Amino acid sequence: MDLAFGYMPAQVLHAAAEIGLADALADGPRTSAELAERTGTHQPSLLRLLRSLSVFGAVEQKDDLFALTAEGRRLRSDEPDSIRALIRLFCGPDMWQAWGDLTETVRTGEYAWGRVTGMTPFEFFESRPELSATFNAAMSQHTRFIAPGIVEAHDFGRYGTIADIGGGDGTLIAAILRAVPGPRGLLFDQPGGLAAAPDTLADVADRVKIVAGDFFASVPPDADAYVIKSVIHDWADEKATAILRNCRAAMRPDARLLLLEQVMPEIVTPEARGIVNNDLNMLVATGGRERTETEFRDLLERAGFTDISLTGPLPPAEYHIIEARPAA
Repeated sequence: MDLAFGYMPAQVLHAAAEIGLADALADGPRTSAELAERTGTHQPSLLRLLRSLSVFGAVEQKDDLFALTAEGRRLRSDEPDSIRALIRLFCGPDMWQAWGDLTETVRTGEYAWGRVTGMTPFEFFESRPELSATFNAAMSQHTRFIAPGIVEAHDFGRYGTIADIGGGDGTLIAAILRAVPGPRGLLFDQPGGLAAAPDTLADVADRVKIVAGDFFASVPPDADAYVIKSVIHDWADEKATAILRNCRAAMRPDARLLLLEQVMPEIVTPEARGIVNNDLNMLVATGGRERTETEFRDLLERAGFTDISLTGPLPPAEYHIIEARPAA
């Protein structure tokens, strides 16, 4: 029963994130009437939402006075570990509609997002600036969450130039450069993905070159390391191979490819719930997939790479660093 009604907490959190409830509580406890005025909502209905949030541990209630818990603070937009944009994206109406068509996706193998919107998710967000900003913020929030584990697990200081391919606003390359003083960075993405990059990279701007482009056409040449985080899982094998081959074409023989991805176990257990859910999300939303180690090795070899090794899983989100070099 908990699984069957699991959509309810998701929508409670989405409603709270969408109306900016945690931001309205940022300066201390408020009554439901005060919060309704601050959020532009219907007070009796908001009170019922607040009760649910209290049960889930996001707020605490004393009479009609509500305050954020430590966990509830992550719904604030200004918190360093905020997940507000992630919730607005993954529990929002567009993703909700795509997941609602999961049955047809399983029947046909055609990903739901394209069927229900008539566009790829990237085309969809590109055509809607406000949603695009939410998408980019969500990706940044997730990258900020996992970046410390990635930086600690790999010797980035051995490279002169590190290219972050499909790196969005630069959260990852900024984290690498702040931790490692030697290398220079190159951030590559489509113009929409790069919109917030100057602000993200402000403190390392003198060490980073920002380049706009399309990784299905080409990627910048001659970097020492090509880092690609959470990109390959967005695509089915044909397009994933095209991205990797373009990286291979740009790389010198001594350069290294570093894929940052979760790796699907050959046999799943309950502990694999996160990656299994991510895999279904790729099935529904992009037509991509999470891959096993064997599938990653096959994909990379077809794209022209060799000496493939894996480091991980790395806390806190079980990512792996999949390293490879160009085959001769």
